[in-house]
Amino acid sequence: MFYYKMDDHLILRQIQMEDANALFMTVENAREKLREWLPWIEATRHINDCLAFIDLCLQGAERRQSLNVGIFEGRKLIGSINFNFIDWQNGSTSIGYWLDPMHQKKGIMTSAVQVMIDYAFYTLRLNRVEIRAATHNKKSRAIPERLQFRKEGIIRQGEWLYDHYEDLVVYGLLAREWAHTHAL
Repeated sequence: MFYYKMDDHLILRQIQMEDANALFMTVENAREKLREWLPWIEATRHINDCLAFIDLCLQGAERRQSLNVGIFEGRKLIGSINFNFIDWQNGSTSIGYWLDPMHQKKGIMTSAVQVMIDYAFYTLRLNRVEIRAATHNKKSRAIPERLQFRKEGIIRQGEWLYDHYEDLVVYGLLAREWAHTHAL
C-alpha cells in the first residue's frame, strides 16, 4: 500500500474503503468550487458513490492499472492525487489531482505531484508522466509548468464538463529530464 509522510502534518496514502465518509464530506463541503473543473462532482451525491469509487480504485491498484492516493492533513482528507492509468507496456502514466480550496496556494499539491513523479520514475521505473489540464484552469496548469514539464500540445474539446467541452493542455515529463533536475 502506498504511504508517504510529506511533513509533520501531511500524509499521502492510498485511499481505502474506510475513507469514504471523509471523501464525501470533503467533496460536499467544497462542491461548488470543485465543480468548476471536476466533471465527476455531480455524480458524487451520496456516500455510496464514494464507496463505489473507492472499490474501483482498489481494484485498479490490485491489478496495477492505477493508483489513487488521498492527501491527508492529520486524519482529514483534503484532496487526492492519482495515476489515472499505468501503461506498463509503454512505461507511462497520467497524474490527476484536486485539492480542497481551503488548502490551495500553500504548495501542497506541487509537493504531492513531486512525490508521485519520484514514485513513478524511481520506484515503478516508468519513463513518462503526463498531466492534462483544461486550458483555462490556471491553478492546475501552474503545477506542471512549475515542475518543468514540457507543454506538448492541446487536445481540442478533450473533456466534457457538464454542458460543454473543454480543451486540454497536455504536459509531458520524461524520466531522464526529471533525473537531470531532481536527482535523489
